[in-house]
Amino acid sequence: MAAESADPLRLTDKHGRTAYDLRVSLTDKCNLRCTYCMPEEGLAWLAKPEVLTDDEVVRLVSVGTEILGITDVRLTGGEPLLRPSIVDIVGRVSALPPRPRVSLTTNGIGLSQVAESLARAGLTRINVSLDTLQRDRFVTLTRRDRIADVFDGLRAAAAAGLSPVKVNSVLMRGVNDDEAGDLLDFCLENDYALRFIEQMPLDPMHGWSRDKMVTGSEIFEQISATHVLTPAKTDRGSSPANLWRINGTSATVGIIASVSAPFCGACDRTRLTADGQIRNCLFARDESNLRDAMRAGATDEELAHRWIAATVTKAAGHGIDDPSFLQPQRPMSAIGG
Repeated sequence: MAAESADPLRLTDKHGRTAYDLRVSLTDKCNLRCTYCMPEEGLAWLAKPEVLTDDEVVRLVSVGTEILGITDVRLTGGEPLLRPSIVDIVGRVSALPPRPRVSLTTNGIGLSQVAESLARAGLTRINVSLDTLQRDRFVTLTRRDRIADVFDGLRAAAAAGLSPVKVNSVLMRGVNDDEAGDLLDFCLENDYALRFIEQMPLDPMHGWSRDKMVTGSEIFEQISATHVLTPAKTDRGSSPANLWRINGTSATVGIIASVSAPFCGACDRTRLTADGQIRNCLFARDESNLRDAMRAGATDEELAHRWIAATVTKAAGHGIDDPSFLQPQRPMSAIGG
């Protein structure tokens, strides 16, 4: 690796934002078929030769942590637990110098079998997606009868010490928008930290519409009708969630209003897809191919400079409200959450 210098390399864009948070997609595959994410028949998955090997994933993450100042690494998918080597990857990434904070976003299916191993390997935080507490509604939303597995995974994560266990929920008008209070009470009862996320235009069917999206302000109104909410922070920094303390306790609920109240000006994220492409924004339409450069023999320093070049051009914002906005070619499952 390059020796430390007085002016270390950083992932800073032309608007002065620096990326310290790396999202790494380990696979584009998923074992659910959520109606807002993919069609029932699934998608055309990446061919195995296109997907980064374990060694390639760890090498690129090490370029981020050792050369470019990345401090947080979140492993995503698709569904990252479908990667057979997930525990080994967590252990290897956790051992990188300087040691990053390693977290995982999952749908929770299969988590009960690996939660303890993930914690031992170095995982410190986990987010589990759960949009409903109702079995029949879960089946309708995900096209799979697996809600019991998600509940088992949540309990296993808490028992393994992955605290706080965070729950991510997307509310959709006329689908599950009546469950905000129930989801919050469920999380309070089980000591989980709930984060509501506005639905974003990242589906391959291009079926998203603002009319179907439940806004952050609507969610706040719903839950504040039954709970006393006070701001948990005066300045959320680069965190995507506005946090609220509940009923005067230390428990919090977060609202991530990515569409109606974007936080692009404080964004500190960079993304690595399962096939080795760098994306400087969730909604970017351009990518930078580190995989092919790495396989062609690029040094770590050369990969770092390619990453920097991909970061500089990051747009000021996602532009969803701009009439010229176009969804990225890849859906969320192929980008990584």
